[in-house]
Amino acid sequence: MEKVKTANKESQSPVSFLKNLLIARWRSLLLLLIGVYLPLQAFEILTVKIWQNQAGLPWDVPILLGVHSTVNPQLDVLAVALAIIGLPWTAIPILGAIALILLLQKRWRSLAYLLTASVGSIIINRLAKELMHRVRPQLWQSIAPESSFAFPSAHAMTSITLVAILLFLTWASSWRWLVLMFGSLYVIAIAWCRLYLGVHFPSDILAGWMVALGWTIGVSLIIKPYRTKAKSVDGDRPEDETTLLPEERKLITEE
Repeated sequence: MEKVKTANKESQSPVSFLKNLLIARWRSLLLLLIGVYLPLQAFEILTVKIWQNQAGLPWDVPILLGVHSTVNPQLDVLAVALAIIGLPWTAIPILGAIALILLLQKRWRSLAYLLTASVGSIIINRLAKELMHRVRPQLWQSIAPESSFAFPSAHAMTSITLVAILLFLTWASSWRWLVLMFGSLYVIAIAWCRLYLGVHFPSDILAGWMVALGWTIGVSLIIKPYRTKAKSVDGDRPEDETTLLPEERKLITEE
């Protein structure tokens, strides 16, 4: 009886409630801080700096010239090939195929995450480019010139968005480590090719990374694609994929 009374007293204590809440939600809060707030804060700082000075940040030109100093015919071919692979239009068939698989498997929560993250990334990129109107570097004649605005890099945003989607979809399996390793190499390779071709400042790349990272992780915290459990023996999809979570049902009921 005394234990029950003690528990009731603790439940009425705001300090105890806050402590228990932080213990229960510390992973989500940490992910919110590191994965959403800090990237978006970095993007905001870059945006303000570029808005104030279209020429870029002090380290933009030195990095570009340093990358350009490594030019040779073999790297030219590699850079152009990577630029084609990293195109947003190239990612669409890949994401479309994954979406179809998720639809057939009735993984609706994962499908909702894929569609929201990818479409949202495209919209954010187009809006940011039109608002910022940053011209591309003109330090040398590029072998693969671009005519659209530069900030933020669509290639950088596409690479982060694609890898983030794949990572969250494979989070419950051992495949996530393979996706993380090769995905990181892919993201770096795409960024390098944009600098090598001279069509982006480093700040364009960094801004693309940050806003895409903040967006994809933020969406994951809402839709929760990683809540999916392993596939059951009878082949049925987990309920987390085909039904709303309790807190989601409550929100709809309240509305």
